[in-house]
Amino acid sequence: MSGGLYRSANAGWGDDRRSDGATYISAEPLNQPALESTAPPAEQVGETSAATNSAVMAIGSLVSRGTGFLRTLALTAALGGALVGDAYTTAQILPGMVYEFLLGGILTSVLIPVLVRRRKSDADGGQAYAQRLLTLAVLALGVAVLLALLGAPLLTALYGGDQSSEGYRKLVTALSYLMLPMIFFTGLSALISAVLNTRGHFAAPMWAPILNNLVVIGTAGLYIAIFGAEIIKPEEMTTGRVLLIGGGTLLGVAIQSFGLLPALRKVGFRWKLRFDFRALGLAELGRLGIWMFCYVAVSQIGLIVLFNLLNRAGRENAAGPLIYNNVFLLLMMAHGIIAVSIITALMPRMSAAAADGRYADLAADLSRGTRTVSAVLAPIAVCYAVLATPLANTLFRYGAFSAENADATSLVLLVAAVALVPFAVSQLFTFAFYALPDTRTPALINIPVVALRIGVQIVLFAAFSASFAAAGMMIGNAVSYLAAAIGSAWLLRPRVGRIGLGGIVRTLGKVLVAAAGAALVGLLVVWLLPGDDTPSRLEAIVQLVIGGAVIAGTYLGLAMLLRIGEITEVVGMVRRRLGR
Repeated sequence: MSGGLYRSANAGWGDDRRSDGATYISAEPLNQPALESTAPPAEQVGETSAATNSAVMAIGSLVSRGTGFLRTLALTAALGGALVGDAYTTAQILPGMVYEFLLGGILTSVLIPVLVRRRKSDADGGQAYAQRLLTLAVLALGVAVLLALLGAPLLTALYGGDQSSEGYRKLVTALSYLMLPMIFFTGLSALISAVLNTRGHFAAPMWAPILNNLVVIGTAGLYIAIFGAEIIKPEEMTTGRVLLIGGGTLLGVAIQSFGLLPALRKVGFRWKLRFDFRALGLAELGRLGIWMFCYVAVSQIGLIVLFNLLNRAGRENAAGPLIYNNVFLLLMMAHGIIAVSIITALMPRMSAAAADGRYADLAADLSRGTRTVSAVLAPIAVCYAVLATPLANTLFRYGAFSAENADATSLVLLVAAVALVPFAVSQLFTFAFYALPDTRTPALINIPVVALRIGVQIVLFAAFSASFAAAGMMIGNAVSYLAAAIGSAWLLRPRVGRIGLGGIVRTLGKVLVAAAGAALVGLLVVWLLPGDDTPSRLEAIVQLVIGGAVIAGTYLGLAMLLRIGEITEVVGMVRRRLGR
């Protein structure tokens, strides 16, 4: 867990998974096929080629991310950046918290690899095992929903803060009653997607979340059509408003789950209830998952502190959970499209190298990944920082999201830009441990990292006004990501040997020079363009387009001049393809 909000299919929760809620990530980084690290080997994919799977996932990823972002914009326009929007965001985090605590982290690190192994070793292709697992999951998720619904008021107090107004607490609780059942459908969707992945079917898990996004976009549009897009107080959220926005969010996740069922039959899987759970090897699953459970549990403490501080700031008309979440979404989009693509390409290679004892090869891939992630994400971070104001006004200032909300968003985005590269690098090092495989060390590293994050965030919250609170949370994130990367590198060296620290430092130095030059030129161009701190929409778009082009061009030129290998390789590859 990364210091941000969890993401369901609404692209609002911030761990390292996709913004559309799918259980795997895809792309074509480093000119390699885009299969997830837990995807089945080629012989299990059947007649469907890796290239076809990559194309399906790449297109689906693009559409999923696009509709997920439109979903966020629609909800932001409908609810605004004040207390009602904060209440929705807080209520939305509750099912994500419970789901991640009970299943989410264990799913990706334990259950999917086990399904892959049973698919290969069992005489029936792992069908009986998957049936038992799905049966147990349905029961466990059902119980989890029931317990969460009973504890909804307590969860509201935990994340909303005990100083919230009665109207705010009632609204969060009312929305939670409608959203907590998402635990069931999100968990079910993730498990079905895992079963499909292990059988070489990638299309349905990639495209089903788009149905979710479209349903919620329609819900937000209907909300605006019926009730209008205006800032209201929590006490003014009538039963009809709550039922529409909360029920529509739940409906989207349910449709996503049901949309996967036909694909199960297509791959020949029959869902039969099996209650002989002892055959699952629960003791083994427990041993494998205990450290990931610890990792998630520690992260929840940081999430509780984060939400309490953000909700306190929101009550003082400053940037609260919704604005913070929107900014974190922008970071995760860049991370997901670029960094996760690189990690996805490197993960199978690092895992294979670790399995064969070729630790020098693993270290080389890790070094290459660190340099590439940093070099490619740096200009995006510069754009986020330099173009924070036009970005906030262009993307979010619609409906109930006011100019003041856009100004608050720009400050948070400006500070958050610093966290982008450290976050991506820390994630890469975490996945290096998983490749070994080792879930214990990341869990232990996470304890001091979360403690550091909480400490920085509390100190900044106490030292500055509420208007800086959300930005202060981002600073805490950045500091903790940097600490996680350094700690992970230090603990990895005895395991895999030298990771080319000298080369990494030299590349980072060149990247910093190129980024600084691009930032200075970008600031000058934006200053010369029409529009001030509160540009009109047209002025903001002009600043965004011209400023972004200038920053990208300047960074690319400086990178070529400084001979940043990770950039020159990409440019050379593009030139070769264009020259064909």
